[in-house]
Amino acid sequence: MNPIRALLSRLQRRHLELDDQQRQRLRALPPPPPPALATPLHRQRFVVLDLETTGLNLSRDIVISIGAVAIDGGAIDMAQQFECTLRRQVKVNEAVLIHGIAPSELAAGQPPAEALLSFMEFAADSVMLAFHAPFDQRMLTRALKHELGYSLENPFLDVADLAPMLFPEVLTRRGSLDFWMDYFGLDIAQRHHASADALATAEIALILFNRARRMGIERVDELAERVRYWQRAREAAQRSI
Repeated sequence: MNPIRALLSRLQRRHLELDDQQRQRLRALPPPPPPALATPLHRQRFVVLDLETTGLNLSRDIVISIGAVAIDGGAIDMAQQFECTLRRQVKVNEAVLIHGIAPSELAAGQPPAEALLSFMEFAADSVMLAFHAPFDQRMLTRALKHELGYSLENPFLDVADLAPMLFPEVLTRRGSLDFWMDYFGLDIAQRHHASADALATAEIALILFNRARRMGIERVDELAERVRYWQRAREAAQRSI
């Protein structure tokens, strides 16, 4: 069978495995916001996401936990949080040990399709933030396509790029989440746990948004364009070395 047809066939089978209520919920998901979103930063709802996975291989490893918190009205809304462990059967490995998620917790987790559908209902049409966002974006995209036949189109911003762009006097390259937490004096318990890392990223994001506004960057599209320019300049500087 043609590889593309085989993939479509697998996705169709996955979609057929959803019950009627899940298919209705899937159809009811709102469309994503446009890429050039001219919403003021303090009015935009952001969903700050952190995924725990079985490893860093984008083709082989899988999502085992999702943690997220919303920034709404320019503040972290602790009433808008999402945390879910996905039901998986995996071998105990270094990644699972680091995350502190036991195989028994994975076995008792939510079915992946239900967990991912619930997360997308939580995320809705928000802009997503993550630390090292391309990894989370690609892992989430693959999981949604595999389990739901759903195409993720929500725009992402990478806090790992926003921080050095907005604070070049501190660091001109990407730093770790721990580095920026230490620099900003943040203390979050239970690090390397999805919900804790999402909260830490959200607190850093609020500091960055405040800095952006002081620099005259008021809207989501302006911030996205500024970070794209910073990325291109950094890549050009690296090529010239």
